[in-house]
Amino acid sequence: MSAPTRTADGIAQVGFGYWGPNLARNLATHAGPRWRHLVDLSPERRDKAAGLYPQVNVTEDLDKVLADETVGAVIVSTPAASHAPLARKVLDAGKHVFVEKPLALTTADAVALARQADEAGLVLMVGHTFEFVPAVRKMKEIIDAGEIGDVLYIHSQRLNLGRIQSDINAFWSIGPHDISIANFLTGANPEWVSARGAKYLNESVEDVTFVTVGYPGGVLAHMHVSWLDPSKTRRTTVVGADKMLVYDDIDADAKLKVYDKGADRLDADAYGAYQYRLRDGEMHVPRLEMVEPLATELKHFLDCTLTGERPRTDGWNGARVVAVLEAADESLKNDGAKVKIELPVALTVAQ
Repeated sequence: MSAPTRTADGIAQVGFGYWGPNLARNLATHAGPRWRHLVDLSPERRDKAAGLYPQVNVTEDLDKVLADETVGAVIVSTPAASHAPLARKVLDAGKHVFVEKPLALTTADAVALARQADEAGLVLMVGHTFEFVPAVRKMKEIIDAGEIGDVLYIHSQRLNLGRIQSDINAFWSIGPHDISIANFLTGANPEWVSARGAKYLNESVEDVTFVTVGYPGGVLAHMHVSWLDPSKTRRTTVVGADKMLVYDDIDADAKLKVYDKGADRLDADAYGAYQYRLRDGEMHVPRLEMVEPLATELKHFLDCTLTGERPRTDGWNGARVVAVLEAADESLKNDGAKVKIELPVALTVAQ
């Protein structure tokens, strides 16, 4: 991606609802006077934002903000259905854009946005915050160094009692985190999806889903996502041929643990049957940086808007996640049938 020719460095934020206040807090800290506008359609939310950030122009008029030539980038934090239309509008205005997950509700829309950004030389970044979590990045470092051997499978649980939505199901709401983590850790494109779920609270959307994603080499990622569970759980387990990793976001003292555990196959006996020796070695807790992932993510976007650098979680990254979400929907409708994911050539992980 080439550096932008524009010198405008002003930032605007669209949306001050559920996640918007967290972005605003970080914008105030890390963008400083670059943050010039906040757009929201709700008078109550606008009043709240204006009270917290009197230095920012708070308005409901997005068109006027996009016409401001001093604004070079826009952050979109609105309901999921509006992500793609708003991102397209921002790109059409010639400005960089950060979009909260999911990037779009269809793979076709996500791919179109990624291509539009590339063709215009603009930065398009998706809010896959967990790819900026120190524990997740350390897991990737350990895997790539070959310390756990070949990855066999990944198991993730993202459970809670709430936050219940009615416009999208639980997997679309919080599942993108686990998809982005699995894509990142495997370093590969997802190949197929099989999903089962249930609509216990709302007849329109699933509040619990069990999703399996297949990756090259027989690697599986199983994702359990639910709004209807007694315990808040945010855990990812990676089982390797030699060692195992457990990332527990709720554990304040040891978010990442490395287990020297496994099963080693011994030579076949006289009858040709293989025996296995279980290995139960030490557990190690790696040292991690103490940083706020959202702050790291946002600073990365702000830097990219000035340098033209391709963000870590670019539009193609977002499209790979949406492809899994869309395939999961199709599988849910077909009683868990395996749905193959067809990705454009440009969606390879090397992009």
